Amino acid sequence: MITTCLMGGARLYGLGALCALAVMGCAPAEETPSGEGASAPTMETVNPARALRLALLDAKPGDVVTIPAGHFDFDRSLSLSVDGVTVRGAGSEASVLSFAGQRAGAEGLLVAADGVTLEGFAVEDARGDAIKINECADLVIRDVRTEWTGGPSPDNGAYGLYPVQCSGVLIENSAAIGASDAGIYVGQSERIVVRGNRVEFNVAGIEIENSKRAEVYDNDVTNNTGGILVFDLPDLPVQGGRETRVYRNRVYDNNTANFAPPGNIVGTVPAGTGVMVNSNDAIEIFDNDIDDHGTAAVMVVSYLITGRAFEDANYDPYPEGIHVHGNRIGRSGFAPDSAPLQALQAALGGGDLPSVLWDGFVAPDAKGPALCLRDNEGATVAALDAPNNFTTPRFDAGEFDCELPSLAALELDLAVRP
Repeated sequence: MITTCLMGGARLYGLGALCALAVMGCAPAEETPSGEGASAPTMETVNPARALRLALLDAKPGDVVTIPAGHFDFDRSLSLSVDGVTVRGAGSEASVLSFAGQRAGAEGLLVAADGVTLEGFAVEDARGDAIKINECADLVIRDVRTEWTGGPSPDNGAYGLYPVQCSGVLIENSAAIGASDAGIYVGQSERIVVRGNRVEFNVAGIEIENSKRAEVYDNDVTNNTGGILVFDLPDLPVQGGRETRVYRNRVYDNNTANFAPPGNIVGTVPAGTGVMVNSNDAIEIFDNDIDDHGTAAVMVVSYLITGRAFEDANYDPYPEGIHVHGNRIGRSGFAPDSAPLQALQAALGGGDLPSVLWDGFVAPDAKGPALCLRDNEGATVAALDAPNNFTTPRFDAGEFDCELPSLAALELDLAVRP
């Protein structure tokens, strides 16, 4: 049974309605067949998976679909395609949707709608992506956990929280664990805020890809292969990523061996990478704590370093205007996960490599510096000379002693939803 309760113009609709009726003093939309001693149905008398699936399919704009505390098993994907719906659980550790027995569908939950809020529940062990949100506007994800509970594995789904081709995205106070690509991935989107999250044991902890105007701050990023990635890749419908600010994050001990399935571009990320910029422009990285990375605290590279061909004539593979300043950088470069870097380490006598690495590819029409470094506590730097097969690396910090204008902060008016 699915029950409906009218309150303030919005309907409470779904698994939790039965639990909420007593609190709110509402009557169920359908009454149980009555008889001597009959009582209203409880969670034990309904099929929770079917109830939630129907609630999402039948929802109307303004509805609140509730999920009570409990562990609920699903064997196929859930989907939501109605604008203005809130899906609300009792908390990311309390309301758990498990897809360990999933037999059908490419995601745990697929959303294709605008003005959606997802909060207070977990999606575990999805066969593919945990939660994918496609072509949306004004999305809020809050206190949501995605996790593959068996630990890092190439058999895990690719993405945990996965908005793509969206405008206006807020992801906050959530957790993403065990994705074989990226825990939190926002791709081909604009106007993005990712804050206050915990990401661990993913290949990429947080990835902003082919996107414009993103704020990534106050996140705990640990035990991933690479901590925070800002990429721009070829042969995608939306390109020209730029203007991402990465600040006040705690990025530490991201040394998990890369477990991406073969062929994935994220499979080229060396284990032990704190923050990595690939072919993106106008990126500001500041006021972060970055510590204990075997390869590098910060890497800035061109797509050309991958050696992969691309066919898109409009693609710009060069990173430009990368501004790294005011960070606190701990030990790094002690166990590089890269043959050229291992060779460089041996040539330098086996000590730690510099903490900031730039591959050395320069755009033919560059109008400014590729990389500026200033006031980074504990930072050292190397230009790797990748265009010439790493033959003549340079270690002069003065080469990068420059300053770029700070990027404007982005404010999203998405924090309060009913």
